[in-house]
Amino acid sequence: MGCSHIAILVISIESKTVLNISRFIVFLGLITAFIHQRVDHIYRTFVALMGLYIPDMVEKYFPNPPYKLRSFLAPLYNRKTMALLGIFIAVHVSLVNVPFTTIDLFHKEWRNADMLSHFLGGMVVWLITAEILLNLSNGRYLNLTRRRLILYSFLTLFFLSFGWEVAEKLSESEISFVHESTVNKVRDSIMNALGGLSALYLVLKRKYSFEINLKH
Repeated sequence: MGCSHIAILVISIESKTVLNISRFIVFLGLITAFIHQRVDHIYRTFVALMGLYIPDMVEKYFPNPPYKLRSFLAPLYNRKTMALLGIFIAVHVSLVNVPFTTIDLFHKEWRNADMLSHFLGGMVVWLITAEILLNLSNGRYLNLTRRRLILYSFLTLFFLSFGWEVAEKLSESEISFVHESTVNKVRDSIMNALGGLSALYLVLKRKYSFEINLKH
């Protein structure tokens, strides 16, 4: 089943359920990390698990954010966006260490596994960026048409993708098992873009996780 089919399946499930399933998967990863005494994965899964509870904490303790910050914080209050973020985090953590095994698909056993992470990451980054721009435009901080919003959100995605690949390249001297070719970097950027395009499809055709109510 392709990534786009998985995304369409997800939108038919209640967002809260998706988020809870993602938390449970990350929790299994945390248990696995303790069993195998992987300190790096204990830290990774713990941070990921805490991050997945941020939307609940924000809704409970900050139900009415300051008006000037509302546009930037809007994705945190959007359960559908957070559900996709939860999927991305759960998949990424599980690829680094498959629950109840010592398999590291991300760095060792299957180095192409990061394609899935980049695809989902591209989806989430584009959704968050587009939703922030949409809210800024609706709040009259920006004057965007639908085309400009799509253009600026993809430019932001490409900029962040490039920055991430540069950061990975610079970290290769510090992390011995991380070494990627230029072809790999290009492929990762393409997967980010495909993820963003899939998110655009979900928004325009399925109105998930928001609707772009701007003029063309």
